[in-house]
Amino acid sequence: MKSLNVIALQSWLKNNLGNEDALSVQKISGGQSNPTWFVNWGAQRLVLRKKPEGQLIRGAHAIDREYRIQSAIYGSPVPVPEVLLYEENEAVLGSAFYIMKRLEGRVFEDCSLHAAEKHDRKEMYLDVARTLAKLHNLDPLKLGLSNFGRHTEYYYRQFQRWSSQYGQSNGPKIRQLDAVIRWISENIPSEDGLLSLAHGDFRIGNMIFHPTEPKVIGVLDWELSTLGHPLADLAFCIIPWFSSKTEYGGLLDTDWKVSGIPEHEIFIDEYIAHSNHKSRLTTFHLVFAFFRFSVIFRGIEDRAREGNAASDEAHELGVLASRFAARALNLIETDPFKRILGEGDEKPYILSA
Repeated sequence: MKSLNVIALQSWLKNNLGNEDALSVQKISGGQSNPTWFVNWGAQRLVLRKKPEGQLIRGAHAIDREYRIQSAIYGSPVPVPEVLLYEENEAVLGSAFYIMKRLEGRVFEDCSLHAAEKHDRKEMYLDVARTLAKLHNLDPLKLGLSNFGRHTEYYYRQFQRWSSQYGQSNGPKIRQLDAVIRWISENIPSEDGLLSLAHGDFRIGNMIFHPTEPKVIGVLDWELSTLGHPLADLAFCIIPWFSSKTEYGGLLDTDWKVSGIPEHEIFIDEYIAHSNHKSRLTTFHLVFAFFRFSVIFRGIEDRAREGNAASDEAHELGVLASRFAARALNLIETDPFKRILGEGDEKPYILSA
C-alpha cells in the first residue's frame, strides 16, 4: 500500500481548513478496508479515511456512503464522529477521502475486552446492544435517507451482491463457501416488512468507548451501511460467540464466561428490549452473517495478493474466508430443521472450536 502524500495533504488542509503551523500524521493500525490516519492540523485533532488505491471491486470501499450517513445521523441518539469534508477528486491523494473530527476514547482490537475492567465488560456489551437498537429505531425518511437503499428484498439483494464479489475474486474457489452459497440460495426467507438503517459491520472493533465509562461514544466504519433488515446487523454482532480467538478475535476458546462478558442470549434480549421491533434471530440470519464475513475476508486476501491491502496482517487474515464458511456449515449441520445439500452430495466440512 502506498504511503500518504503528506505534502499534498498539507496543501489541501490549508485550502479547506485554514492555514496552521503544524501537521502530523499517524497511520492507524487495524482495519482491513479503507486506510485511516490520525491527523493533527494545528490544534485540530482529525481523522482521515480514504479508499485504497489501485484496482478495486466495484461497489466496495464506499466512503462516500460513510460520509453521507454519518452526516445524516450526527446529533441523533446514535453517536458518530462529526464529519467535516469529503474530497472526491482522486488527484489530491490518489483516491477519494474524507476528514472527520477525532473522538477521544477507547477502541478494542478484539471482543474479549482484556484491557477493560472486568466489572465493566458486561455493561459495555449491553451498551453496544442498546446502541444497535437505537440505530434500528431511527427513521430513514426523517434523516433524508429514504433513498439510501432499496426498501425490499434485502437478503436477496445482499446475497446477489456478496456472491458476485466472491465470483469476481481471482483466488481459488472455497468449497465450504460454495456449499454455504447453495444453501442460502434455497433458504432466503420471505419478506417480513422490517426495514431500518443497517450498519453492515456492527461489532466491538468498530465501537469507540468512553475513556473511563462503560458506554459507546462513537460508531465507526459505515462503508457497508444501507437500508436493510435489522436482524442482519444483530446476527453479525453475535458472531464472536460462535467463532474462536484466532478467527478475528472471537470468544470461543477464551475465558469469556468468567471474564464478565454476558451470554449472547442476554445481549440479544437487551437489544430486543430497546428496539421497536421484537423479531427474533434464526439460524438463517447467523449463517448469512458468516457468509458475508467469509466473502469480506476473501476480498482482504485478494487485496493482499495485489498489494492494495489496508493492513500488513491481510495475508494472514485471508485464510479466515474458509474458516468462517466452515463455521456457517456447522450452524447449518447442527440445525435439525434445515438441510444443506441434496441426496448424494458431499457432506459439509466440520470445524471444531
